[in-house]
Amino acid sequence: MIDPEKVVAAAEADAARWDRDGVPDEMIALVARAGLLGADRPAAFGGGGVDAHELGRLAATLGACCTNLRSLVTVHTMVTAAVDRWGTAEQRGDWLPRLTGGELIAALAATEAGAGTELSAVATSFEPDGTDRLVSGHKLWVTFGQAADVFLVLGRAAGGLCAALVDRDRPGVSVEPVRDQLGLRGARLAHIRFDRVRIPAARLLAPPGFGLSHVVGTALDHGRFTVAWGCVGLARACLADAAAHAATRLQGDTVLAEHQLIRAALGRCWVEIAGAQALCERAAAARAAGSPEAIVATIAAKYAAARAAATVSEQAVQVLGAAGCAPDSRVGRFYRDAKVMQIIEGAQEVAEVTIGERVLRGGAW
Repeated sequence: MIDPEKVVAAAEADAARWDRDGVPDEMIALVARAGLLGADRPAAFGGGGVDAHELGRLAATLGACCTNLRSLVTVHTMVTAAVDRWGTAEQRGDWLPRLTGGELIAALAATEAGAGTELSAVATSFEPDGTDRLVSGHKLWVTFGQAADVFLVLGRAAGGLCAALVDRDRPGVSVEPVRDQLGLRGARLAHIRFDRVRIPAARLLAPPGFGLSHVVGTALDHGRFTVAWGCVGLARACLADAAAHAATRLQGDTVLAEHQLIRAALGRCWVEIAGAQALCERAAAARAAGSPEAIVATIAAKYAAARAAATVSEQAVQVLGAAGCAPDSRVGRFYRDAKVMQIIEGAQEVAEVTIGERVLRGGAW
């Protein structure tokens, strides 16, 4: 297991500042040196080779101290997972060592104004020009888009939806920073515009028609898994803060925790977290075993964990009262982040439909 001790120590000290100013480049470099950007990739490509259980625990550890930092690991490894799964031998040999070692920072550029939940509606185009492709489109809400060196871009071509790796420094790429959004304020989000950006055809991952269902599908599945575990860590941290406050805060002559309503609220939060973690463990086991149920198990885990993060963080703010609303309050920051977790990598409502369809096909797991 890769040791994230130095990363966690830095995050615990500076997460509130990063929420205001963004995760700095030197912290991204520290994450890379710690091996966290290639944790679950093969050792042959410079990765750590950790299994799904270890990756989940790593995401939970990061999620408990800084959602923005966990999001860096999530978005970067989403791209590396897609390259590893769908890249040719030449593409894997070229890209993976640079990605796993953090020489390059990667981000997923999929969402558009008219394509959020329904990514098949993307308008970004891959126009052939000799042996090259010209990429044109406008991508929104790209996590760590301000820091990324390369983007995995979803678009369309004559043969169907495509995905390609596009360097930030190519002519025609412009980056518009996004600030002051509800959550993930330190994740250096950006809108990215591609204006007839020329790339070699060799930058395409998988044939046309496989861009969403296979390439970006792999990235999103990987992202849901780490988001799920990150939400478990977030919820645990919020419960710990709420319990510590309740055990010491006096209301008159009575400790807050002496009130039955407070103890009941803490108990409900614990059950939410325990249930979400059990589903995350189940998803990890399915992924480690290569089970065909792994995708839906991951969707269920992310659904439950995002709900737990939202519920527990809200309750923690309520228990802490004014302290929970303070500018540098951890539970307040996590409360804002948790709402975003219920939207990204598949909204809660979409997850419910998918899980319901699985129930109709074969009942409970």
